[in-house]
Amino acid sequence: MARVQFENIYKRFGKVEVVHDVSFDIKDKEFMVLVGPSGCGKSTCLRMVAGLEEPSEGQIYIGDRMVNGVDPKDRDIAMVFQNYALYPHMTVFDNMAFGLKLRHFPKAQIQKRVEEAAATLGLENLLKRKPKELSGGQRQRVALGRAIVREAQVFLMDEPLSNLDAKLRVETRANIIKLHQSIQTTTIYVTHDQVEAMTMGDRIAVLNGGVIQQLGTPQELYDRPSNMFVAGFIGTPGMNFFPGAKVVAEGDTTKIVLDGMGQVEVPADYAKIARDAAGKELTFGIRPSHLEDAALVGEDSQRSSIDGTVDVVENLGNELQVYLTAGGKNIIATLDSRSRVVAGNKVKLYVENDRMHLFDTATGEAFF
Repeated sequence: MARVQFENIYKRFGKVEVVHDVSFDIKDKEFMVLVGPSGCGKSTCLRMVAGLEEPSEGQIYIGDRMVNGVDPKDRDIAMVFQNYALYPHMTVFDNMAFGLKLRHFPKAQIQKRVEEAAATLGLENLLKRKPKELSGGQRQRVALGRAIVREAQVFLMDEPLSNLDAKLRVETRANIIKLHQSIQTTTIYVTHDQVEAMTMGDRIAVLNGGVIQQLGTPQELYDRPSNMFVAGFIGTPGMNFFPGAKVVAEGDTTKIVLDGMGQVEVPADYAKIARDAAGKELTFGIRPSHLEDAALVGEDSQRSSIDGTVDVVENLGNELQVYLTAGGKNIIATLDSRSRVVAGNKVKLYVENDRMHLFDTATGEAFF
């Protein structure tokens, strides 16, 4: 059993508190991603599981055992570092076998484990090479192999792809996902890259300022962010925010009036929530991918729309990233590549009303 539990964890360095009252469970065999900006406390959480840092308050459990005060070597964990940490004078085989040799495993068992890990990672033909003879992606796979052979209860990965170029990052990301599907070891993965988090994690914990802002599946975080920080951090590009939104009730219809940009109709499922929030300072949110070029579908007076002026068009082949100005505010829209928007021209964007979001401007908390 390799369940990992954080119970009311605090971590302070002197008077600076970097982790504040963190509690969550990581299930057996789960791939959990800790994501957030630099300094949010995610690597500190990982290091506390590893035993490289001790909590100032609270308990950490691996399986049924509380590991506070337990030496790293006795925690039955394996860690993959950002900088690979390979021994340059050793071959790939010896780098992968080193931890097993320190633990006095029989030679035949070491040979078997290393060969099996090498086969899983496509390193069979590289076992006699030294790190300087390998590419960055190959070195990263060796570091993963060194963790695999340990057959530990928990794998800890601290931004392992950050030193790779864009293409290798995508390739190695896929390798790690396939590896986890194959060996089914509980994994805690730290990254600042929300794309890595979204594509890799069974669940994601979004941290900011040492506090978990939201924990859920990638789709839950994308569809139902709990606050403006999560809404802006998850998703590429980030969500568009329009402060100064006003809720207006007209008979059975509820609308949100956007300063200088018109109004959007609130779906029936959200109408009561919107009306109850009417007395607060509100911020309207919509993701770039939930805006649509009206010219592609024709005029529809029943649909909510935003009119703007196109500033920049980035053609990505499969889609367009369009930067525009509406009501004095900057907006990003992800449009179909068939769109014929041109910088300097006007554009009408339809809003997918059932994908809208409304936030309390003062607290950042989401109403829907």
